[in-house]
Parts: sequence; structure tokens; C-alpha cells
Amino acid sequence: MAQTNLHHITVLIVDDHSVVRQGLRTFLDLHDDIQVVGEASGGAEAIELAERLAPDIVLMDLVMPGMDGIEATRQIRAHYPGTKVIALTSFLEDELVFPALDAGVSGYLMKDLTPPELAQAIRTVHQGKADLHPEVARKLLDEFQAQREVSPIPDLTQREVEVLALIAKGLTNREIAERLVITQKTVKAHVSSILGKLNLSDRTQAAIFAIKQGLFD
Repeated sequence: MAQTNLHHITVLIVDDHSVVRQGLRTFLDLHDDIQVVGEASGGAEAIELAERLAPDIVLMDLVMPGMDGIEATRQIRAHYPGTKVIALTSFLEDELVFPALDAGVSGYLMKDLTPPELAQAIRTVHQGKADLHPEVARKLLDEFQAQREVSPIPDLTQREVEVLALIAKGLTNREIAERLVITQKTVKAHVSSILGKLNLSDRTQAAIFAIKQGLFD
């Protein structure tokens, strides 16, 4: 029996809703090669259990009271690099996707995936590969392509140049978000980055700069 256990992929489930944790455990218990070794209802508890149980995989909810899943992921990956984290969430906003990837998740999946898909994702990540929701993969590709494109203003990324041009046209953050199909928080982050990189104090100066650069006639 001990030899059989060596082939189990051990999993820690982290979610602040007990019904979600129980549902995930029920799904995973159907698979002989996956063993749920613990449950946590928050980020701090997840870190404690990661230290004590040393699971192969942590299924991590991202939005939780107290310490969120992103910070918990960052600490788990920093202190227990042998444990891999899969973000299991209901959100695909940039404000969660990119920080989660930066924190070190190996997978980013939605909670509406099927039990077989979840089991396969756990196996995939356990093998050292990544498993990303298609929309997350698209976001990464878009970001990569935006960084690779040649910017007419060397200090700015191509996306920041696009935002700057729309500022010059007088668009609000909401209007820019709608035009570029990104969130208002992402636009706000781009605006702050633009002002900082160009040493400008406000949107008016940014608009004037853009006009001088020929981004808007």
C-alpha cells in the first residue's frame, strides 16, 4: 500500500467556501492517482498547510477575505518551490491574471471546468507543464506581441503609445478601456506608467506631448 501512495499526486484545496472545497474533494476522490491531503479556507491557512503537508499541487482560489490567493501563492512558491499552484477562480480580469502569473501559478483555470478537465490539469502541472485557460493564454500572447512591437516612443510600450494617443484625443479612461477592450483599472495603470516614464504631471501634459510627437493631429 505504501508503494501505491508514492504514485499519488497530493493536493491541497484552498477556497473560502466550504461547499466549493467539498465539491472539489468529491470530484478528485474519483481518481486513483490524486489524493486530497488537506483543505484551507484562506491564504494564511494555506501557507501553514503547505509547510506541514508539502502537497504536490495547491488548488488556489484567488479572491478570499484576509490574505488573498495571489499573496499566498507568492509565499508558497518562495518558501516551498516543490509545490506547484493552480489558480482556480471565477475571474479573468487582467488585475488578477497577471499578478497571479507573476506570483508563480503554473495553471490558471475557471471554476466551471469539468471534473475530468480538472484532474487532467492537475496531472499536467504535476508533470512540470503549464495549463492555462484559453483566454489567459490569449492575454499573454497579446501582451507579448505588444512588448515586441516597435514603439515610436522608445520609453513606452506599444500599448502605452496607444493609450497616450487616445488621451490626446480626449478620451476618458472608460472610453479608452472600451476602445482597447481592457479594464479601466488597466488603463489607469498604463496612464500612471506613461506619466512616470515621461516625467509628466497630468493628462493635459500627456496630450500635449502626444501631439508634439505626431500621435494625434
